[in-house]
Amino acid sequence: MASSINGRFAVPETEQTQMAELRRLIEQGSTKLVGADGHQVQLPATVHNLLLSIVKNLEAGKGISIVPEHQQLTTQRAANLLGVSRPFLIGLIENNEIPFHMIGSHRRIYLKDLLAYKHRRSRVRREAIDRMAKTQLKDGTYDKVVLPEDAEVE
Repeated sequence: MASSINGRFAVPETEQTQMAELRRLIEQGSTKLVGADGHQVQLPATVHNLLLSIVKNLEAGKGISIVPEHQQLTTQRAANLLGVSRPFLIGLIENNEIPFHMIGSHRRIYLKDLLAYKHRRSRVRREAIDRMAKTQLKDGTYDKVVLPEDAEVE
């Protein structure tokens, strides 16, 4: 089993050869699962692709999680997943940027809603960076360092 080392996952050396062989077999095409009784079942494409993604991520030292998209998250867990403070997340909720529901007196967020917000946020950031790059290209300053007038050049 993969273990966590400083936030990264490491496949034990004893399993690295097996993981590489497993990845190679999965990459070759359709995959079958063979039961203890010898019964074989073709893996659906969705499961095949998920298994390949899992193996590649483990080989790269990345941790993986599989959770239902209707998983309910506390506000602290949601904030941790976004990499923001809990008060900042509460502000997003209160501004109706992320849907939530109440369980008693506690706010809960569905994982699917949090991921949708995260994707929107990433798209908006990418678009802003693209606009800045296009403006800089148009102005001819994209690949130039522009220093303040009073800066000393070393």
